[in-house]
Amino acid sequence: MMNMNLKKLMFLAFLICLQTLSFAQSKNVQLPTNWFNLDLVENGFFGISTEKAYRELLKDRKPKQNTIVAVIDGGVDINHEDLKDVLWTNKKEIPGNGIDDDGNGYIDDVHGWNFIGSKKGNLQFDNLELVRLLRIYTPKYQSTTNLTPLDSTQKEEFRLYKKMVGDFGKKYEDASNTFSVLIAINKVLDSVAKINNKKVPTLADIDNYKADDETEEQVKTIIRKGAREDGSFEKFYKNIKEGYEQYDAMLKYNLNPKYDMRAELVGDDYSNSNQRNYGNNDVKGPDAMHGTHVSGIIGANRSNSIGILGVANHVSIMAIRVVPTGDERDKDVANGIRYAVDNGAKVINMSFGKAYKWDKKVVDEAVKYAESKGVLLVHAAGNDNQNNDIEENYPNKYFDSPEAEAYKLAHKKPAKPDFTPPKPMQNGMGMRPTVGRSSIVKPIPLDSTKFNLPHANNWIEVGASAYKDDDNLKADFSNYGKYNVDVFAPGFLINSTVPDNKYEDLDGTSMASPVVAGLAALILSYYPELKPNQVREIIMKSVSKVAHKVKYKNERDETVRVPFSEICVSGGIVNTYNALKLAETYK
Repeated sequence: MMNMNLKKLMFLAFLICLQTLSFAQSKNVQLPTNWFNLDLVENGFFGISTEKAYRELLKDRKPKQNTIVAVIDGGVDINHEDLKDVLWTNKKEIPGNGIDDDGNGYIDDVHGWNFIGSKKGNLQFDNLELVRLLRIYTPKYQSTTNLTPLDSTQKEEFRLYKKMVGDFGKKYEDASNTFSVLIAINKVLDSVAKINNKKVPTLADIDNYKADDETEEQVKTIIRKGAREDGSFEKFYKNIKEGYEQYDAMLKYNLNPKYDMRAELVGDDYSNSNQRNYGNNDVKGPDAMHGTHVSGIIGANRSNSIGILGVANHVSIMAIRVVPTGDERDKDVANGIRYAVDNGAKVINMSFGKAYKWDKKVVDEAVKYAESKGVLLVHAAGNDNQNNDIEENYPNKYFDSPEAEAYKLAHKKPAKPDFTPPKPMQNGMGMRPTVGRSSIVKPIPLDSTKFNLPHANNWIEVGASAYKDDDNLKADFSNYGKYNVDVFAPGFLINSTVPDNKYEDLDGTSMASPVVAGLAALILSYYPELKPNQVREIIMKSVSKVAHKVKYKNERDETVRVPFSEICVSGGIVNTYNALKLAETYK
């Protein structure tokens, strides 16, 4: 009889394989390093025609300004060979003297600021916003039932509490089950490496390894399959190791209600959302992979004959660290936006997001401040293959206004059923998870009235596309929305800068957003008189329209084929060549 551990492993492996098979785009492909800047007609890859634009439209032209782009993220390696010459530098600040020379409240902010650190160090891990909220609501409502007398405010809080309990249970179940598979795979990989006296084994070593039991034999099958689908054993090995770290952190920190190091490592008055001056000047932080990759896409040096080519030339990258491994906090996001605006940024890239809000008002105020100062915000739509017209995704362009509150009261969502703890055999984060997927939610009727509620006009929401002009053009992980996702841009196998002078391929709407931020910066370098809403309009009107249908899994978990205009406002992929030609007509 098959033991229970093997049964569970096989079942979970089967689920992971199904999830992998649902990924429409193959990673077993060799793409040009710069494919996202190439032209569909000239090169056969659905890039954004950046190189064509430089060659045909900008060859003999000089830009009118150097555009500052703020990267609000998890940290940027400011010493990277392909970024060090394109960094924003605060010329009013004397580096390393421990004095706030320019009087802006931030000491030695030479290349930006870190809002999640202090003299004691840096905050690397944090909870999901869901967990932080449960920490507040659980003592109030854990003993409450549907028969408990509650006033209207308490009823709304109780409804939210029940939803959060269900979401937490599902996330914890998924993370625990996925982590158990990763532990089993890692055990075999490490055993094979040790036996062969190697740091990293080969696929041949895996094949020659004599499994101890049925479980290990099943793991060998998973490894072979994964190596084929990822294009090589080396890529699979790397993905598994990164996945292990991700889910380990998720269980230890992101989903752990007992973990909270904010007070110790940041030391701000977290209850005061208007507090501005806290943090330190370490803009790299303990994990700068994501932010460094984003920065390279926007503006990696195009003239140094090394590395990659960013979208924009004549750009300066301002590094602002607010995103830990976990969910960013609204207070930090708002302060990051304000810092960027006050220090001259004209474009802000935000490749992050979360399902719950803590203090949206403070973010709304910062967004309005950016709009009043002529700053464009570019935001990643998210990587859960969810419909953003239905599901919440924060931050977003909509304000928590009286009109929004009235709409919310008139259109309450039905509460989710209480979460039932899983049985042993049930199935099990402006970057795409290595392993595992978020659960698919059930659809609710869509009322387009809400999309006319008060919102920012300096905001672009970006989904991720793949390289091939076929029905798999929508990256399978990308969120979408006929009303809430404005454009799509390349976000699949994007090669860019990572810490320590290295370069890697990453996927996600986190990669698509900086493609658009780079395009916006490029437009503004040559047409600095344009307002944020005009740049947004130019980018959206100049997309390469997708004339055919694309397929994806909808909220019912059904594979459907729809016109591209059904998954984003513009119905296309951003295009540098078209955008610059259109910008020329604006006076």
